[in-house]
Amino acid sequence: MAVSVRGLYFVVTLFLGSFFGSIFMLGPVLPLMLLSPAWYRWITDRIVATWLTLPVALLELVFGVKVVITGEGFVPGERSVIIMNHRTRLDWMFLWCCLLRYSYLRLEKICLKAALKAVPGFGWAMQVACFVFIQRRWEADKEHLENMLDYFCDIREPLQLLLFPEGTDLTENTRTRSDAFAAQNNLPKFEYVLHPRTTGFTFIVERLRQGNNLDAVHDITVAYPKNIPQTERHLVLGLFPREIHFHVSRFPVAALPASPAALESWCRERWAEKEARLRDFYSSEVRGFEKDGVVRVPPCKSELRVALIKAASLLYWTSFIAFCFTGLWLWWSFRVYFLFMVAVFMVQQKLAGGMELLELACHRHWKSLSSESEKNKLLDGKVQ
Repeated sequence: MAVSVRGLYFVVTLFLGSFFGSIFMLGPVLPLMLLSPAWYRWITDRIVATWLTLPVALLELVFGVKVVITGEGFVPGERSVIIMNHRTRLDWMFLWCCLLRYSYLRLEKICLKAALKAVPGFGWAMQVACFVFIQRRWEADKEHLENMLDYFCDIREPLQLLLFPEGTDLTENTRTRSDAFAAQNNLPKFEYVLHPRTTGFTFIVERLRQGNNLDAVHDITVAYPKNIPQTERHLVLGLFPREIHFHVSRFPVAALPASPAALESWCRERWAEKEARLRDFYSSEVRGFEKDGVVRVPPCKSELRVALIKAASLLYWTSFIAFCFTGLWLWWSFRVYFLFMVAVFMVQQKLAGGMELLELACHRHWKSLSSESEKNKLLDGKVQ
């Protein structure tokens, strides 16, 4: 199949936005990390959120993708873990169409594979956004997850952490592995989802619950009635989904099981429900989650406000990319700063492993200083 001009426009615009945004919007804020990681996180979350509106604007305004959302919705601003079936490698990006309407994009963090942090532009921005990169080996990931979750609890910044318990997207190969897992564990075979791996999910919920940083779990089912872009290559070929359907189920933290074992069973029950829901969705002549009598959820933003955000995002990022090219062409100081920041991102990753790890190190430094100061005050009080 031939490369699509529309697809190239989409991918190149997103790449240039993330690449120049990392350097010229996030770069100047990086020194604040050394002084106050909490304030650095507050500011960078809001800068990153401006870029997250760009894919939504392109998908809906330029390519006419229709988004349908049903279910119970979100309480705006609440702290949650979002679990979702992983139909394609791009589900995480399409979810922003839902979160723009029903939540705040600045709250979202994604749990994703560590190899992505090395991608220039996208990976740099995800590092600064403090996404949770995992190796998908529990022995290697447990300590890192613990450190990241404790940091979010310490700084008290609201968090909505997106997690794909299936671990990978649905393909023929992954379905075969899922079927083998089901056979080994006396579980039913699934056609529309993969069996979830529950260890990470239960650990995350337990850790956030212990840190008093969890209000609910949002269980989201995503479906694509026409055109399922499995990978980034399909976007380059112009195979965009015509519609994206999200069904949201909200479970308050008080309604979740108390024990890890019961929480694992609870997660598996949600995936059995997804399988049944998706089977009905794809076998019906009129595809949609509304046919079960579920009404659309009222969003926390009006459609007018969403339309204005999308239009402003498209205008801003188009102008910003043009400005960056102009600056690189006209001003030597612009080029020097550009090269310096590219070197910073590349060198820090070699030496420190990523901006999010530097942020954790700075937080631990200031936390230890604060603890030492508190100890000194207590000793002084005893002496007096």
